[in-house]
Amino acid sequence: MTAVETLQLIASEVKACTRCGLHVGRTRAVPGEGPPDAKIMLIGEGPGYHEDRQGRPFVGPSGQFLDELLGMAGLKRSDVFIGNVVKCRPPQNRDPQPDEVATCTESYLFRQIEAIDPRVIVTLGRFSMNLFLPGEKISRIHGQPRTVGGRLIVPMLHPAAALHQPQNRPLIEADFQRLPAILAEAECAAAQQASAPAPRQDEEPPLEQLRLF
Repeated sequence: MTAVETLQLIASEVKACTRCGLHVGRTRAVPGEGPPDAKIMLIGEGPGYHEDRQGRPFVGPSGQFLDELLGMAGLKRSDVFIGNVVKCRPPQNRDPQPDEVATCTESYLFRQIEAIDPRVIVTLGRFSMNLFLPGEKISRIHGQPRTVGGRLIVPMLHPAAALHQPQNRPLIEADFQRLPAILAEAECAAAQQASAPAPRQDEEPPLEQLRLF
């Protein structure tokens, strides 16, 4: 199955999902969107009011700011895949519960990551960061790339944090401006790994010298 087919299958499953209680109050599920070969994947927390109405991620005020941030990095929305930890809006925008996070990530998000195979994952907010860097504090490590499972994870503040607390705006803007350099670093590392000679299968390990004493 191709990446396109896999993502379409996941999207159809998300729209019909009843695996947790979040489906009860949703208007529309929000599977996520973007090219199947995106080099950068952004993962937020969950849909808000506007996302629930439209069935698309980051289309409210946070999404407008996200578009600005992507522009600062020389990117467009169509260049990246955008998704969320949970695919349905939590009631009154409350935090997603652990069982909701576990159900949605195992059923959908991790499958999306596997299909897209992005060079870089940008986590937006603490809930998505905790999927890859549990126990860390986003205020301490935001903007600092970490390699997890062979993939570059870049924890960043959620755009909503900058809207609600203006002092955070310069921090997230500076982090996004570094994104092109981070992606270039990830692509360089991948190219070096791909060009490294594979060990010959017919080579025998060197004989260990016998110890007489």
